[in-house]
Amino acid sequence: MGHLPHGVLRPRPPTHHRPARRLLTGDSTPTPLERVNMQDRKPVESWLTDMDGVLVHEGQPVPGAPEFVSRLRASGKPFLVLTNNSIYTPRDLTARLSRMGLDVPEQSIWSSALATAQFLADQRPGGTAYVIGEAGLTTALHAVGYVLTDFAPDYVVLGETRTYSFEAITKAVRLINDGARFICTNPDVTGPSVEGALPAAGSVAAMISKATGVEPYFVGKPNPMMMRSALNTINAHSETTAMIGDRMDTDILCGLEAGLETILVLTGISSRAEAERYPYRPSRIVNSVADLVDEI
Repeated sequence: MGHLPHGVLRPRPPTHHRPARRLLTGDSTPTPLERVNMQDRKPVESWLTDMDGVLVHEGQPVPGAPEFVSRLRASGKPFLVLTNNSIYTPRDLTARLSRMGLDVPEQSIWSSALATAQFLADQRPGGTAYVIGEAGLTTALHAVGYVLTDFAPDYVVLGETRTYSFEAITKAVRLINDGARFICTNPDVTGPSVEGALPAAGSVAAMISKATGVEPYFVGKPNPMMMRSALNTINAHSETTAMIGDRMDTDILCGLEAGLETILVLTGISSRAEAERYPYRPSRIVNSVADLVDEI
């Protein structure tokens, strides 16, 4: 083979690609490569967990969830229960979980409403906002010193509500057209109910965007901002924190982008087969949080 011109590197011969690493599951034995990858991570010192589909499902506690929460509290390790639902205050959610046998204190709940309020307080302290939402969102904004008004607000903030008002949506459109910045607590397009799916904040945001040509900034999952604000709240580090979720497209993606260990449970939205279809993977899959009790 002749010499290449000076400064030009000879291409390397092709190498065989190693097979893609398979998912870790609660009922499988890790390969040597997987054991190395698991050992690369530091021990979990802090826990973040989604609520719906992980701790509760259709108004009932997931089997093993009360024991999981009790073990977390007894361990003294920092933890937060995360939810994209901005309707309820932490006190409301504590009461709802308590009725299902889950003892979660108010300070251990982090909602998209709280994350949104924190984001706005950091971006524009003491600002003003026109809000479409309920007590979870309005209380959080009041707590960070925001004034709620429909007169030339800094922001239009859209959250979840049981009844979206056409009049309120029209007001939001006009305020955004007049220059208000558009924020939405979360991008979920539907929410669950006994009767079936309901349109959620993401769907209403799409309608407002269509009318204004302005896309909102979504604070909640899968924006890693939600995870980072949660980590800051409990003074945790991404290298020693695990995120437990039931949705590949929000919980797992959000945890992955924030640098956390990610654990998919099969008690909610995403199945094992669906998880394989995504271009990214959780650190592992377990059947439910009951499989994690002994790890705490």
